[in-house]
Amino acid sequence: MKEQPAGASDRELVSRAQRGEESAFEELVYRYDRKVLSIACSFARDPEDAKDIYQDVFLRVHRALPRFEFGSEFSTWLYRIVMNVCLSYKRRAAGGAYTSLDTVLEQNPQESSADPALRSRTASPDRIAEDGEIRRHIEDAIGTLSPKEKLVFTLKHFEGYKLREIAAMMDCTEGTVKKYLFTAVAKVRRKLKRVYL
Repeated sequence: MKEQPAGASDRELVSRAQRGEESAFEELVYRYDRKVLSIACSFARDPEDAKDIYQDVFLRVHRALPRFEFGSEFSTWLYRIVMNVCLSYKRRAAGGAYTSLDTVLEQNPQESSADPALRSRTASPDRIAEDGEIRRHIEDAIGTLSPKEKLVFTLKHFEGYKLREIAAMMDCTEGTVKKYLFTAVAKVRRKLKRVYL
């Protein structure tokens, strides 16, 4: 098999993979695997389910790649597949919350919640217990969202995507994404207000 140049573009790698070069496909997987797994972990409660989503995504990509015609960027096409697999998973599995919430809160506390208890971290057992309880309530609140609301909320607040990027991934308008996001945020706030007021 040929060695891939270090700076090969997605387009070059896709073209080579379409010609049967497995190493080109492996490079595409390597390039996007962490992001795909991160989205899967944000969407599925169980790490094993997240791995199943991840595997299903790249299996579908491998099968569909010969028919990819560069009508969009490869990354946009890939993320649309991720969206579809996540939504299919949600339809099959009841519930679902976030496995990576701890990491998200540590990396991005201001965006995740306005609650000062989430931002002020100490090592005291009381604070750890309190934070754990708050995280549980946040996970429960997010678990009440519809699949598309949850997906938009996850991509925006946990993965850091811009609204136009989410719209491209979901193949819908930016206005539709805003609507899902507005509804999701309102639902989460309403649910948390009952607990913390």
